[in-house]
Amino acid sequence: MKLKIVLITFLLINVLNENLFSQTQNQSYNINGFDIEVLGDLNGFLLDWKTNRIEDGLEIATITLNHVQGATPPKLSLKWAVPSNNIAGYWSSSAYLDKTITPDWGPAKVKSMLSRHAPVISLFGHDDVNRQTFAVSEALSTVITSTSVKEENGMMYNEIQLFTEKHKKIKTYQIEFRLDTRSIPFSKSLTEVASWWAAFDLYTPSAVPEAAKLPVYSSWYSYHQNVTKDALVKECKLAKSMGFESIIVDDGWQTLDSNRGYAYTGDWNPERIPEMKAFVSAVHDLDMKFILWYAVPFVGEKSQAYEQMKGKFLDYWESQGTYIVDPRFPEVREFIINTYIKAVNEWDLDGFKLDFLGRFRAGKDTKLIADEGRDYASINDATDRLMTDLMTSLREVKPDIMIEFRQPYTGPAMRKYGNMLRASDCPNVALINRVGTTDLRLLSGNTAVHADMLMWHYSESVEVAALQLLNVMFSVPQISVKLADIPKDHFEMIRFYTDYWLKNRAILLEGEFRPSNPQANYPIISGDSNDKKITVVYNDLFIPVVTSSNKKIDIINAKSSKRIILDVTGEKQSYRYMIFDCKGNIVDSKVIELDTESPFAFNVPPSGLISLTPIN
Repeated sequence: MKLKIVLITFLLINVLNENLFSQTQNQSYNINGFDIEVLGDLNGFLLDWKTNRIEDGLEIATITLNHVQGATPPKLSLKWAVPSNNIAGYWSSSAYLDKTITPDWGPAKVKSMLSRHAPVISLFGHDDVNRQTFAVSEALSTVITSTSVKEENGMMYNEIQLFTEKHKKIKTYQIEFRLDTRSIPFSKSLTEVASWWAAFDLYTPSAVPEAAKLPVYSSWYSYHQNVTKDALVKECKLAKSMGFESIIVDDGWQTLDSNRGYAYTGDWNPERIPEMKAFVSAVHDLDMKFILWYAVPFVGEKSQAYEQMKGKFLDYWESQGTYIVDPRFPEVREFIINTYIKAVNEWDLDGFKLDFLGRFRAGKDTKLIADEGRDYASINDATDRLMTDLMTSLREVKPDIMIEFRQPYTGPAMRKYGNMLRASDCPNVALINRVGTTDLRLLSGNTAVHADMLMWHYSESVEVAALQLLNVMFSVPQISVKLADIPKDHFEMIRFYTDYWLKNRAILLEGEFRPSNPQANYPIISGDSNDKKITVVYNDLFIPVVTSSNKKIDIINAKSSKRIILDVTGEKQSYRYMIFDCKGNIVDSKVIELDTESPFAFNVPPSGLISLTPIN
């Protein structure tokens, strides 16, 4: 009997070993007509792959890893190739100004995690049509997504790398892999990826208060750390008269130190503005919201909090004089949460600009173990716990709290904490602001996308100054010039275009969003509704106009030349047009009949606009 049991056990072990051995070999699975190689030693994990066809050209695979005892997951790669037919470039959340395809010896990559970027790449054609958009559902842990072209054969090689960094032991893990090859605008393929992410319980986006979708005055570029109550209340009065509904008081309020660094950050006492409660009250008396800046991970080396947090740091940022706290310690999370709850209760704040979340990340020497007082092994999991608990606590005090994050910590997981996502810092660089806000729009769903703060030199011509605003028309504008000091014509320009933006906000923020030619940094962007289309043109290009839609058409000339040329399709149609300069003055008004016989050219002042209304 014992011999029989031994033989059966031996046979079972052999079967199990054969199964495990087969699972360590490279596997190939099919999705959307492509063979996907899964590379990596599974090290005792069993891999299951199930593919679900959503529609022609769109399939989602569910990949599951299981381990009986639990183990550290192995490094895995999903690899596949596609002919480079009509692939003009690639889109990722980290591509910014360079969306060109790169060779396989230097592939284009995006490294995403909870607080940095997003796990998606879109390959687009010369006609802005999606050629292949691929994404995964893992937005907490690190994912490396890449694409490149091989010189020898003209094939595009795509790869998704999982578990590239140390990971805690697990028994089961599941991820979804989405592959979209439909011939639709690349922008639509990306917005659908954003909707797909938002459907996961783990990434349910925050509600967006109405105030988060209205223009903001920021103190940062205009005042930097030299902020005072009286000066900013004066600015708020002017800003409110122009349609701005919130102020963000940035870095400087918490310390008298004016050096550019964070050595004194972490105590969060209003040293520079001791009358903070009265300041907030004065802003509220103007019927404006008050948002205050905090650097979440920082405890400066000269702060009182340094001794309290000592031994609970992830890293030291030497050039800035500050330590990065480790959110895996429950007392660190409690310290951060209590700081913000106290500020809301004492000062009646309406929101926070929470900065530098991207600094919550593992270094090369970080031990990913829940020990020595840490209750999480993963920094990303601990950061998620911190932000989830923080938002729960804040909303108990103020349900419509506003939270701003900025690139690159604007991925799908961040939408569940923040309801305002802002373009990265780009002072006086309109192009980067345009690209940053456009890229954000493609992945942010209904979350409010904000421009980086607008600034320029006050001796600038009004037409050139206006370009800062016109490059971010499809996002919520933030202004950071001293409204009391700018020239009169600058003031008139801001007031005119802010009023225009407010009147057309539904189209600009919620209409059908269509950015063109990402490889050329979106030289034409349109927003479309049932009865009106707004197009902003940034280069001297033909602007497509369809007369059969019978819509009102606005075209904003966001360039230094005057010529606006329409490429007309559809039935013959009469329009009354009005041309405005950048201060809102009417410079021309006539009736014209548009048809397809030849292009129509108009002289529109630089930074002005032409508005065409169909005559029925």
